[in-house]
Amino acid sequence: MAIIALVSAKGSPGVTTAALACTLSWHHRTVLAECDPSGGSVLAGYLSGALPGPRGIGELAVGELRDGNLEQAFWSQLVDLDAPARERLLLPGVVDPAQAGSVIPLWQRFADFFGGLDKSRPAYDVIVDCGRLHVIGPPWPILRAADIVLIVTAARLPDLSSTQATIRTIERDFAEHRVPAGSLRLLLVGAGHGQSEVSKALRLPVIAQLPHDPRTAEVLSQGGTVRGNRPLMRAASGLEVPIRATLDRRRARVSWPAIEGVPDAV
Repeated sequence: MAIIALVSAKGSPGVTTAALACTLSWHHRTVLAECDPSGGSVLAGYLSGALPGPRGIGELAVGELRDGNLEQAFWSQLVDLDAPARERLLLPGVVDPAQAGSVIPLWQRFADFFGGLDKSRPAYDVIVDCGRLHVIGPPWPILRAADIVLIVTAARLPDLSSTQATIRTIERDFAEHRVPAGSLRLLLVGAGHGQSEVSKALRLPVIAQLPHDPRTAEVLSQGGTVRGNRPLMRAASGLEVPIRATLDRRRARVSWPAIEGVPDAV
Protein backbone atom coordinates (compact mmCIF):
# COMPACT_ATOMS: atom_id res chain seq x y z
CA MET A 1 0.00 0.00 0.00
CA ALA A 2 0.99 3.66 0.09
CA ILE A 3 -1.05 6.71 1.18
CA ILE A 4 -4.54 6.22 2.62
CA ALA A 5 -6.14 9.57 3.47
CA LEU A 6 -9.20 10.00 5.69
CA VAL A 7 -11.29 13.16 5.53
CA SER A 8 -14.77 14.17 6.60
CA ALA A 9 -17.41 16.79 5.95
CA LYS A 10 -18.33 19.57 8.33
CA GLY A 11 -19.95 18.06 11.40
CA SER A 12 -19.15 14.44 10.52
CA PRO A 13 -17.33 12.63 13.33
CA GLY A 14 -14.91 9.76 13.45
CA VAL A 15 -11.86 10.54 11.30
CA THR A 16 -9.22 10.41 14.05
CA THR A 17 -10.87 7.46 15.81
CA ALA A 18 -11.03 5.48 12.56
CA ALA A 19 -7.47 6.37 11.55
CA LEU A 20 -6.05 5.41 14.95
CA ALA A 21 -8.05 2.15 15.07
CA CYS A 22 -6.66 1.15 11.67
CA THR A 23 -3.10 2.06 12.67
CA LEU A 24 -3.30 -0.07 15.81
CA SER A 25 -4.89 -3.09 14.10
CA TRP A 26 -3.43 -3.42 10.59
CA HIS A 27 -0.67 -5.94 9.94
CA HIS A 28 1.66 -3.86 7.76
CA ARG A 29 4.11 -1.29 9.14
CA THR A 30 2.19 1.97 9.34
CA VAL A 31 2.75 5.66 10.02
CA LEU A 32 -0.29 7.64 11.18
CA ALA A 33 0.25 11.25 10.13
CA GLU A 34 -2.02 13.86 11.70
CA CYS A 35 -2.39 16.45 8.93
CA ASP A 36 -5.44 18.29 10.18
CA PRO A 37 -4.49 22.00 10.09
CA SER A 38 -6.90 22.68 12.95
CA GLY A 39 -4.77 20.49 15.22
CA GLY A 40 -3.97 16.92 16.21
CA SER A 41 -5.62 15.07 19.07
CA VAL A 42 -3.87 11.70 19.50
CA LEU A 43 -1.01 13.10 21.57
CA ALA A 44 -3.24 14.84 24.08
CA GLY A 45 -6.00 12.22 23.95
CA TYR A 46 -4.96 8.60 23.44
CA LEU A 47 -1.39 9.24 24.69
CA SER A 48 -2.57 11.58 27.48
CA GLY A 49 0.22 14.03 26.61
CA ALA A 50 2.81 11.64 28.03
CA LEU A 51 5.81 12.65 25.94
CA PRO A 52 8.91 14.59 26.93
CA GLY A 53 9.31 17.74 24.85
CA PRO A 54 7.58 18.89 21.64
CA ARG A 55 7.31 16.46 18.77
CA GLY A 56 5.35 16.18 15.56
CA ILE A 57 4.53 17.75 12.22
CA GLY A 58 4.75 21.30 13.55
CA GLU A 59 8.33 20.82 14.72
CA LEU A 60 9.12 19.04 11.47
CA ALA A 61 7.72 21.93 9.40
CA VAL A 62 9.72 24.53 11.32
CA GLY A 63 12.90 22.52 10.79
CA GLU A 64 12.17 22.01 7.09
CA LEU A 65 11.59 25.72 6.51
CA ARG A 66 14.77 26.56 8.38
CA ASP A 67 17.17 23.79 7.34
CA GLY A 68 15.45 21.77 4.60
CA ASN A 69 16.20 18.50 6.40
CA LEU A 70 12.87 16.65 6.24
CA GLU A 71 14.42 13.30 5.29
CA GLN A 72 16.82 13.36 8.24
CA ALA A 73 14.46 14.85 10.83
CA PHE A 74 11.31 12.85 10.01
CA TRP A 75 12.08 9.71 11.99
CA SER A 76 13.05 11.62 15.13
CA GLN A 77 9.62 13.27 15.24
CA LEU A 78 7.66 10.00 15.34
CA VAL A 79 6.10 8.32 18.38
CA ASP A 80 6.22 4.52 18.61
CA LEU A 81 2.68 3.40 19.51
CA ASP A 82 3.83 -0.18 20.01
CA ALA A 83 7.34 0.31 21.41
CA PRO A 84 9.89 -0.94 20.73
CA ALA A 85 8.65 -2.66 17.55
CA ARG A 86 8.45 0.56 15.45
CA GLU A 87 5.67 -0.99 13.40
CA ARG A 88 2.94 1.50 14.36
CA LEU A 89 4.29 5.04 14.36
CA LEU A 90 2.58 8.38 14.93
CA LEU A 91 3.50 11.76 13.49
CA PRO A 92 1.59 14.00 15.94
CA GLY A 93 -0.35 16.90 14.54
CA VAL A 94 -0.22 20.59 15.26
CA VAL A 95 -0.60 21.36 18.97
CA ASP A 96 -0.09 25.12 18.81
CA PRO A 97 -2.39 26.96 16.36
CA ALA A 98 0.55 29.18 15.46
CA GLN A 99 2.29 26.11 13.97
CA ALA A 100 -0.38 25.79 11.27
CA GLY A 101 1.16 28.71 9.43
CA SER A 102 4.39 26.73 9.06
CA VAL A 103 2.70 23.47 8.09
CA ILE A 104 0.21 24.63 5.44
CA PRO A 105 2.82 25.79 2.86
CA LEU A 106 4.50 22.36 3.09
CA TRP A 107 1.57 20.08 2.24
CA GLN A 108 3.04 19.28 -1.19
CA ARG A 109 6.44 18.55 0.35
CA PHE A 110 4.85 16.16 2.84
CA ALA A 111 2.74 14.52 0.12
CA ASP A 112 5.86 13.79 -1.95
CA PHE A 113 7.72 12.44 1.07
CA PHE A 114 4.84 10.22 2.26
CA GLY A 115 4.56 8.78 -1.24
CA GLY A 116 8.08 7.37 -0.96
CA LEU A 117 7.69 5.65 2.40
CA ASP A 118 6.27 2.46 0.87
CA LYS A 119 9.64 2.11 -0.90
CA SER A 120 11.77 2.78 2.19
CA ARG A 121 13.60 0.03 4.06
CA PRO A 122 11.60 -1.08 5.93
CA ALA A 123 8.55 0.05 3.99
CA TYR A 124 5.65 1.86 5.63
CA ASP A 125 2.11 2.64 4.63
CA VAL A 126 0.90 6.11 5.60
CA ILE A 127 -2.57 6.64 7.04
CA VAL A 128 -3.25 10.38 6.93
CA ASP A 129 -5.79 12.00 9.22
CA CYS A 130 -6.82 15.04 7.15
CA GLY A 131 -9.60 16.06 9.53
CA ARG A 132 -12.52 18.04 8.17
CA LEU A 133 -12.22 19.44 4.67
CA HIS A 134 -13.81 22.83 5.29
CA VAL A 135 -11.08 24.46 7.37
CA ILE A 136 -8.38 27.00 6.57
CA GLY A 137 -5.52 25.42 4.62
CA PRO A 138 -6.74 21.82 4.10
CA PRO A 139 -4.03 19.38 2.90
CA TRP A 140 -5.17 19.23 -0.74
CA PRO A 141 -1.80 18.03 -2.09
CA ILE A 142 -1.96 15.00 0.22
CA LEU A 143 -5.52 14.17 -0.84
CA ARG A 144 -4.50 14.41 -4.51
CA ALA A 145 -1.49 12.17 -3.92
CA ALA A 146 -3.38 9.55 -1.91
CA ASP A 147 -3.89 6.11 -3.39
CA ILE A 148 -7.24 5.92 -1.60
CA VAL A 149 -9.28 8.72 -0.03
CA LEU A 150 -11.78 7.53 2.56
CA ILE A 151 -14.59 10.01 3.13
CA VAL A 152 -15.75 9.31 6.66
CA THR A 153 -19.42 9.88 7.34
CA ALA A 154 -22.19 8.80 9.66
CA ALA A 155 -24.96 7.00 7.80
CA ARG A 156 -27.63 9.45 8.95
CA LEU A 157 -29.55 11.85 6.73
CA PRO A 158 -28.18 15.16 8.16
CA ASP A 159 -24.59 13.91 7.80
CA LEU A 160 -25.17 12.61 4.27
CA SER A 161 -26.26 16.05 3.09
CA SER A 162 -23.00 17.73 4.13
CA THR A 163 -21.00 14.72 2.96
CA GLN A 164 -22.51 15.02 -0.52
CA ALA A 165 -21.28 18.62 -0.76
CA THR A 166 -17.82 17.54 0.38
CA ILE A 167 -17.68 14.77 -2.24
CA ARG A 168 -18.55 17.18 -5.03
CA THR A 169 -15.89 19.63 -3.80
CA ILE A 170 -13.25 16.89 -3.89
CA GLU A 171 -14.39 15.64 -7.30
CA ARG A 172 -14.17 19.14 -8.77
CA ASP A 173 -10.69 19.66 -7.36
CA PHE A 174 -9.50 16.25 -8.57
CA ALA A 175 -10.86 16.91 -12.06
CA GLU A 176 -9.15 20.30 -12.16
CA HIS A 177 -5.81 18.77 -11.11
CA ARG A 178 -6.23 15.67 -13.32
CA VAL A 179 -6.16 13.21 -10.45
CA PRO A 180 -6.94 9.72 -11.82
CA ALA A 181 -10.49 8.63 -11.06
CA GLY A 182 -11.31 5.81 -8.68
CA SER A 183 -9.59 6.81 -5.44
CA LEU A 184 -12.70 7.95 -3.52
CA ARG A 185 -14.52 5.59 -1.17
CA LEU A 186 -17.03 6.03 1.65
CA LEU A 187 -16.27 4.79 5.16
CA LEU A 188 -19.42 4.72 7.25
CA VAL A 189 -19.35 5.03 11.04
CA GLY A 190 -22.15 3.99 13.36
CA ALA A 191 -25.68 2.90 12.59
CA GLY A 192 -28.13 4.47 10.18
CA HIS A 193 -29.04 3.84 6.56
CA GLY A 194 -27.77 0.70 4.84
CA GLN A 195 -24.55 0.66 2.82
CA SER A 196 -26.27 0.19 -0.54
CA GLU A 197 -28.69 3.02 0.20
CA VAL A 198 -25.87 5.38 1.17
CA SER A 199 -23.77 4.38 -1.83
CA LYS A 200 -26.68 5.04 -4.20
CA ALA A 201 -27.47 8.40 -2.59
CA LEU A 202 -23.87 9.65 -2.67
CA ARG A 203 -22.85 7.90 -5.91
CA LEU A 204 -19.71 6.40 -4.37
CA PRO A 205 -18.81 2.86 -3.26
CA VAL A 206 -18.91 2.10 0.46
CA ILE A 207 -15.73 0.28 1.41
CA ALA A 208 -16.80 -0.66 4.95
CA GLN A 209 -18.84 0.35 7.98
CA LEU A 210 -17.38 0.74 11.46
CA PRO A 211 -19.84 -0.13 14.24
CA HIS A 212 -21.02 2.06 17.09
CA ASP A 213 -18.63 1.11 19.92
CA PRO A 214 -18.53 3.98 22.44
CA ARG A 215 -16.32 2.12 24.91
CA THR A 216 -13.50 1.66 22.38
CA ALA A 217 -14.00 5.14 20.92
CA GLU A 218 -13.53 6.58 24.40
CA VAL A 219 -10.25 4.69 24.85
CA LEU A 220 -8.98 5.88 21.47
CA SER A 221 -9.85 9.49 22.27
CA GLN A 222 -8.96 9.64 25.98
CA GLY A 223 -6.45 6.84 26.58
CA GLY A 224 -6.55 3.38 28.11
CA THR A 225 -6.12 -0.22 27.03
CA VAL A 226 -7.17 -1.02 23.48
CA ARG A 227 -8.78 -4.45 23.24
CA GLY A 228 -8.47 -6.07 19.83
CA ASN A 229 -11.61 -8.17 20.30
CA ARG A 230 -13.88 -5.13 20.59
CA PRO A 231 -16.29 -4.53 17.64
CA LEU A 232 -14.61 -1.33 16.44
CA MET A 233 -11.12 -2.84 16.47
CA ARG A 234 -12.26 -6.01 14.68
CA ALA A 235 -13.97 -3.96 11.99
CA ALA A 236 -10.94 -1.65 11.60
CA SER A 237 -8.66 -4.67 11.25
CA GLY A 238 -10.96 -6.12 8.61
CA LEU A 239 -10.86 -2.87 6.64
CA GLU A 240 -7.28 -3.68 5.59
CA VAL A 241 -8.54 -6.43 3.25
CA PRO A 242 -10.79 -4.31 0.99
CA ILE A 243 -8.24 -1.49 1.08
CA ARG A 244 -5.54 -3.80 -0.30
CA ALA A 245 -7.91 -5.29 -2.85
CA THR A 246 -8.92 -1.83 -4.09
CA LEU A 247 -5.28 -0.77 -4.37
CA ASP A 248 -4.38 -3.91 -6.28
CA ARG A 249 -7.21 -3.35 -8.78
CA ARG A 250 -6.28 0.31 -9.32
CA ARG A 251 -2.60 -0.50 -9.81
CA ALA A 252 -3.42 -3.35 -12.19
CA ARG A 253 -5.49 -1.01 -14.36
CA VAL A 254 -2.64 1.47 -14.51
CA SER A 255 -0.01 -1.14 -15.33
CA TRP A 256 -1.94 -3.01 -18.03
CA PRO A 257 -0.80 -1.85 -21.48
CA ALA A 258 -3.56 -0.31 -23.56
CA ILE A 259 -4.69 -2.54 -26.43
CA GLU A 260 -5.61 -0.71 -29.61
CA GLY A 261 -9.33 -0.77 -30.23
CA VAL A 262 -10.20 -1.97 -26.71
CA PRO A 263 -11.71 0.64 -24.37
CA ASP A 264 -10.35 1.08 -20.86
CA ALA A 265 -12.19 -0.70 -18.07
CA VAL A 266 -14.36 1.46 -15.87
